Amino acid sequence: MFEFMKNKILIPLLILGALATFFSFKYSGEDENSEKRKALVLETVLKKIKEQHYDPRDINDTFSARVYSSLLDQLDGSKRFFTQKEINELGKYQFKIDDEINNGDLGFYNALFSTFEERINVTEGFYKEILDKPFTFTSNEEIQLNEEKLPYAADDKALKERWRTYLKFSVLQKYVELKKAQNGEDLDADAKDETPAAAKGPKKTDAELEEEARKSVAKLHDRYFKRLKGLKDDTRFTMFVSAITGTEDPHTDYYPPEKKKGFDESMSGAFFGIGAQLKEEDEGVRILEILPGTPAQKQGELKPQDLILKVAQGAEEPVDIQGMEIDEVIKKIKGRKGTEVRLTVKKPNGSIKVIPIIRDKIEREEVFAKSLIIKGETGPVGYIYLPEFYADFGGNNNGRACAEDVKIEVEKLKNAGVTGIILDLRYNGGGSLQDVVDMAGLFIDKGPIVQVKSSASMARTYEDHNRLANGVLYDGPLAIMVNTGSASASEIMAAAMQDYKRAVIVGTPTFGKGTVQKVEPLDGMLSNVARELLSKSDDGTTNGMIGYLKLTVQKFYRINGGSTQLKGVTPDITFPDLYEHLEQGERKDKAALKWDEIPAAPYKLYPNPVNTAELAAASKKRMAANPAFSLIEESARRIKKQEDNNVYSLNEAAYRKQIEEANVLGKKVEEQEKNAKPLVLTNPAEDMAKINADTVTSKKNEDFMKRLRKDIYLSETVNIINDMNKPSMKVHMGTGMK
Repeated sequence: MFEFMKNKILIPLLILGALATFFSFKYSGEDENSEKRKALVLETVLKKIKEQHYDPRDINDTFSARVYSSLLDQLDGSKRFFTQKEINELGKYQFKIDDEINNGDLGFYNALFSTFEERINVTEGFYKEILDKPFTFTSNEEIQLNEEKLPYAADDKALKERWRTYLKFSVLQKYVELKKAQNGEDLDADAKDETPAAAKGPKKTDAELEEEARKSVAKLHDRYFKRLKGLKDDTRFTMFVSAITGTEDPHTDYYPPEKKKGFDESMSGAFFGIGAQLKEEDEGVRILEILPGTPAQKQGELKPQDLILKVAQGAEEPVDIQGMEIDEVIKKIKGRKGTEVRLTVKKPNGSIKVIPIIRDKIEREEVFAKSLIIKGETGPVGYIYLPEFYADFGGNNNGRACAEDVKIEVEKLKNAGVTGIILDLRYNGGGSLQDVVDMAGLFIDKGPIVQVKSSASMARTYEDHNRLANGVLYDGPLAIMVNTGSASASEIMAAAMQDYKRAVIVGTPTFGKGTVQKVEPLDGMLSNVARELLSKSDDGTTNGMIGYLKLTVQKFYRINGGSTQLKGVTPDITFPDLYEHLEQGERKDKAALKWDEIPAAPYKLYPNPVNTAELAAASKKRMAANPAFSLIEESARRIKKQEDNNVYSLNEAAYRKQIEEANVLGKKVEEQEKNAKPLVLTNPAEDMAKINADTVTSKKNEDFMKRLRKDIYLSETVNIINDMNKPSMKVHMGTGMK
């Protein structure tokens, strides 16, 4: 039995890269044994990759260049530390890292971090000198925030000027915020309690507000540089090894012993309280994912790509988190159940919003499948919410499996006489492969669902054998909702139903994660001599261990032969999305494994295949007439334009105008969504006794329905189901064996 049949499929956990620098093993010091140990770790990691990775890359000049670029991006992606002089000096290693690793040499590693230490000391002097003098915000200066468009500064003089404009922009942001708070110009209706305590007293002059803003920015950078200067050698080496493993693909990662030991606790700690996956960046902490069934998702305003700028405990004064380590930020976000945390976030369109979230326990019950009945023009429409392909891995779900639960929900909806079913897989990051196969079997007769291939073997086809239902349990209209957060197992389900033409897939292109990972210990590959070396150099905290490697071992393929890797699943009907023009998902990572295809599995189209062309034409016409979708498209174009040319004015009036434009458009989208005609939702009769059993369950159910009533994407999907039921909708018959 394959590894992924026993364990939950490892979906992309992008936060691992950010956390890699915070968990690592300890060395006994910079002595000969320590250097030998590092070389041993590199040798063992590369050997394991070569032997077990799905598609190991050659250790050559291309590999070397990738490691080189990755480390420069990690250390100085903002290009505020190294000048072109240092880059020229380090450039001699660009195509030699592979040779050094093969020879057990750490020349580039030592040169890079030695140079970085020097640059930290130089730039620390820059920010202290610059922030010692007041700024004026009346000139027509601008700052380019798209780091890819910035060259390295020619010399220290040019670098100091870059720091000046960067710090001036940081102070301008804080200054405008303080000024708005003092004048009662809230950026958001929820920002009333965000007024700093100092602004509640006598009115300050502009000069006093500018000084306060400068001191605040200086404090942030004091903390930031203290952290940079405290970067330990073991942490640096972990960064180095992670850069190497990251050249294979985004999901191959090195875990030092201490990181592996505390990984589950660290990850659950990040999620406790509100349920958001976080990533640290120069500007602050960014939201990567909102976990299903959590307080953040229920509140509804916090979204992936939001940048957290400040954290406040209820109505207390917010704390700037720029420069803080991610674990410090997590501690501030965590808290007792029932208490409020207020996150000040910057949206991708540049607008600022204060989002209050009530902390709560992250309960497994919230990820289980549940259904509702929606009033439709041609009759009731069934809705099934499935945030995760869960199974009873290690007794975590009390014996529950999502395929069996979805079967129960389908039967409830059939009893209610629904005219169609919507399966919502938005933000479903994946899970149990066996449950995908079983679930697909509820909607088709026997047949292949997915192909899985290891590097050294033929593809294996997984078929539905009517394990949960004899024949087709439900044969009516079916729509599957997906978005960029739909990954892995979700993509398999959507792809299979699309290939059979059994369902219409609606939403936005999916994540594109078509690979399987497993975690392997590295110690088993060590020789007796190596073990003796470790026992001498280790201080006892890791028992001579060198760590673990998570590596990609298999790849998913659709039954039509195409991989779900990289491309994901393209919906039959695409909905407008705020981030549709941005590089998202697996496609965003240059190291991602490529899309390819293998021979198709033999399968027959569904007897009454979905007429996606006519459904798409009707939906497109409706969305074009819907002001909410039009505003989303306008916002998407603005966000793309902002990303391509991320230039901000350092003139107060011009900067305010830029921010206000972003705020106005964002508020228009929110207003249109609020004014949308609400969906009429009811629960299946079979659920009512449980829902009404107590006030807690009843409240949870009401919160669940409240989030969906004004969901314009769900509303349009209901319209699509209505179209599928119209007698005028032409249905093309199947063409036989594929």
